[in-house]
Amino acid sequence: MAIIRWLLGSLILFFNWLLTPRGIERDPAAQADIDQQTGNLTLYQYNSCPFCVKVRRAMKRRSLNIDTRDVKRSDTAREELLAGGGRLMVPCLRIEDEGEGVRWMYESSDIIGYLEGRFVAA
Repeated sequence: MAIIRWLLGSLILFFNWLLTPRGIERDPAAQADIDQQTGNLTLYQYNSCPFCVKVRRAMKRRSLNIDTRDVKRSDTAREELLAGGGRLMVPCLRIEDEGEGVRWMYESSDIIGYLEGRFVAA
């Protein structure tokens, strides 16, 4: 079973690399503003998880520089996800808002919907 998972993960990463979407090109000031806004976001993920790849591709299409943490390879990231989000499930977006505190958003479709709503394509 481990060999099958490794093979499928490798295929997912290969096709993701081969078919990488293009990002939005913004002027430097606009991109700096977006980068400042994404500074409060962290994506907890597995590198070869298809749902995580889906979220990372959405981030790439919108040129969002969001910090990613690989829960499979980092004990610290795994502990942060369990302590904050309560579940060891990926993808999970940690959203830190000044007025609302910290929220943890699971489900790739919900995360992509949030990113598309917050960072409207120019």
